[in-house]
Amino acid sequence: MTTIHAFGDDALGDHDAVALAQLVRDMQVSPDELAAAATARARLVDPELRAVACETTPRHSTDPNAEFFGVPTFIKDNTDVAGLPTTHGSEAFTARPAKKDGAYTTQLLSTGMTLMGKSRMPEFGFNATTEYMTEEPVRNPWHTEYSVGASSGGSAALVAAGVVPIAHANDGGGSIRIPAACAGLVGLKPSRGRHRDGEQVSHLPINMISEGVLTRSVRDTAAYLAACENHWRNPKLAPIGRVLGPAQRTLRVGVLFDSVTGESVDDATRAAVEDTAALLETAGHIVEPITLPVTAQFADDFVQYWALLADLAVGTGRLILDRSFDAAKADGLSLGLRAHHRRNLHRTPGALLRLRGIAGQYAQMFTRHEVVLSPVLSHTTPRLGYIAPTVDFPDLLDRLRRYVAYTPLNNIAGTPAVSLPAGLSPDGLPIGVQLSGAYGDERTLLELAYLLEAERPLARIQELASACRA
Repeated sequence: MTTIHAFGDDALGDHDAVALAQLVRDMQVSPDELAAAATARARLVDPELRAVACETTPRHSTDPNAEFFGVPTFIKDNTDVAGLPTTHGSEAFTARPAKKDGAYTTQLLSTGMTLMGKSRMPEFGFNATTEYMTEEPVRNPWHTEYSVGASSGGSAALVAAGVVPIAHANDGGGSIRIPAACAGLVGLKPSRGRHRDGEQVSHLPINMISEGVLTRSVRDTAAYLAACENHWRNPKLAPIGRVLGPAQRTLRVGVLFDSVTGESVDDATRAAVEDTAALLETAGHIVEPITLPVTAQFADDFVQYWALLADLAVGTGRLILDRSFDAAKADGLSLGLRAHHRRNLHRTPGALLRLRGIAGQYAQMFTRHEVVLSPVLSHTTPRLGYIAPTVDFPDLLDRLRRYVAYTPLNNIAGTPAVSLPAGLSPDGLPIGVQLSGAYGDERTLLELAYLLEAERPLARIQELASACRA
């Protein structure tokens, strides 16, 4: 087993982002020192992890009063940063440097973080692993022969390996929560409209993308959400504010093992969810089983919408992305989804109509329960190659449908959900569990996340690596 990390005795130490920002405010460390440490750590581990899409000269914030002033970070490579290319993880075109920051880049950097570069992702964010047709994959720091998830896989690898404590991610079908589960991180997908939308949203028939971050602590995620509200807050949503600890009230938690595909979970994942349910019940919360409010039709409709997006991405690449875009060089998943959509074009109107009604159906889950507990994925992260875009499309689609069976519902419904570390599998791979909440209720999820983190502290990759060497 090969485990790799960059934690060491430097300015970053093993601190989370909140702690580092406090050290900067106390003048015990400078933003330059943190940036230099992050650069050194990236150069130490990235030759193997391959998580960095491009580096840049550290871009420091000019606001020393910002929440995360001086804390280094990376932005995912589907979000514009002035002067850097936005490749969307695609080998089908040569990206030119963006002329200006994207709207979400501006919001993220308003928190005071230092930009170090961009993180890698699979083509257009369509896959649940950060792998490519010809390029090297992004590897999981916990075990480098395994997938780190996707589509925010580069960010997950950099945070898990200790290069930075926090990194940008976005989620259109699980792309924050999946890599969080695979890499032992906290990954919260906010409610639709909670943050500024990325540029890609304007082209979507249904907006299912939420922006956020991947972190190594609940308090980092909570502090980030609060800091973002200082820059911009959606007036249609109640503010989250700063969440500082567990809920001081009894919650009714529904436990869900059913998936939209009918897929059963592996033993390690089931045990993680059952253990989490027991922890919540011991803490005084009411825990009871529930069933899905949607039928299996949802899975077919989501695949149809997924395929529509691939058709649009490949078909408009020359117009939207760059004139150098060559559709024939898109990866096997994008091309397979495009062909799937064209074979089933007649199904698209009905799928879109039904998907637009999902929010109302999903809201039924929260008439009796404040939170739903479920797996993030149906099984632990697979070996590299299992869901790579080089796999024959029918097999790849089947594997992805079975693997990613719990996350897309929140994207279509627009509701918040968070993946939390729930220990390690017998093979030493991280397992995540998912807490889902009603639209706009990130606060309850964070309060419950604090409780679980206290009862079950995050596994430390440094300790696993030491054990492996011993």
